[in-house]
Amino acid sequence: MSTSNEFPSDLSAEMRMIMSRVEAELGPLPDPSLLAPAEGRAQSERINERNNENLPPVAKAAEVMVEANSDLGSADCRMKVFIPESAGPGAVLFVHGGGFAFCSPQTHERCARVLAIETGLPVLVPDYRLAPEHPYPNGLHDVVACLRAAFPATAAVGVEEGPLLVSGDSAGANLALAAMIHELEAGHAVPAGALLFYGTYAADFTTPSYQQFADGPGLTRGKMQRYWNWYCRDEDLRRGPMASPLHASDRTLKALPPLYLLAAGIDPLLSDTLLLADRLKSAGRDSPVSIVPGVTHGFLQNTNELAAAREALAAAGEAARRMIRSSR
Repeated sequence: MSTSNEFPSDLSAEMRMIMSRVEAELGPLPDPSLLAPAEGRAQSERINERNNENLPPVAKAAEVMVEANSDLGSADCRMKVFIPESAGPGAVLFVHGGGFAFCSPQTHERCARVLAIETGLPVLVPDYRLAPEHPYPNGLHDVVACLRAAFPATAAVGVEEGPLLVSGDSAGANLALAAMIHELEAGHAVPAGALLFYGTYAADFTTPSYQQFADGPGLTRGKMQRYWNWYCRDEDLRRGPMASPLHASDRTLKALPPLYLLAAGIDPLLSDTLLLADRLKSAGRDSPVSIVPGVTHGFLQNTNELAAAREALAAAGEAARRMIRSSR
C-alpha cells in the first residue's frame, strides 16, 4: 500500500456543508491546543454538543466505576455503558479521541450509541485520565484496567460476558492498540478484535499526509505536535511501542487479534493508518483498511448529519460481527 502519492483533497459536498454550518454557528474559535487545558476542554465539550443531538435510543444507558488497579498504576475510572436492543453477549470497549487531552464519554455519546446499534453489542466508554496533567502512561493504564475489568464492572447493569472487542478514534485508537500490545507483553488475554478509526500511531510529523494536510482543513500538524508534547514529551518513551504502536515488532503485530482499520481521506493522520497497514502486511497480516474519501479527521462525530459517518460505522459493525464469529 503506497503512502507516497498525493492524496485526493476535495471535500465531499456534505462535509463542506457541515463545516460551513459549524463555522456559521460557532464563529472563529481559538486553537484548543494553545489554550489552557481546562479552557480547551470546555470548548471541545461545547463544540461537540451539536454532534450529540437526536441521540439514537438504546435499551439501556448506565454508568459504572472501574476501581483503581494498584498493580497497573491506574486510577478510579468512570465508564459509560450503552446497551442496544437485543444485545448479544460480549462488549466493545470504545476509547474516545481528543488528542490525549480533550473530549470525554459525553462528547462521543452519539458515536458510541451508533456503534452499539451497528455491532449489536454493549459499548463501554472509559473516562480515562487526560494529558497534560496525566501524561503517558497514565491514560493507557486506565484503559488497560478497564479492558481487564470490562465484564466484572458491567455485569450489574446487564452486560453479558462474551467476546470483547476494543475500539477507538484518533488518540483513542492509539490507546486501544497500545492496550492490546501492553496485554500481549504482560502475558494477559487480548480482545477478540479491534476497530481502529483514524488513529495516531507514532509521533512522525513528516509523513506524506502530514505534509499535504499540515494546515488542515480541521486537524493540523501543529495541533498534533502540541498534543504529543502534552502526552509524551520524552523522545525515548515516544519510540516505545506502547506510546507509538507503529514501532511494535513484527512478532508483536503478528500476535494481535484481527484488526479493522478506518481512515479519513483528508487528514494529517491518514499516513499513520496506511503505514500501520504496511507494517501488518510485512508481519504476515492482511487487515482490512477502509479509506473514506472527502471527509476530515473526526468525521465519525457527525453521524447526525453525515451519511459517510453512518455508513462507516455500519461497515465497522459488520467487521465486528466477523470478528465475533471467528472468535467462536
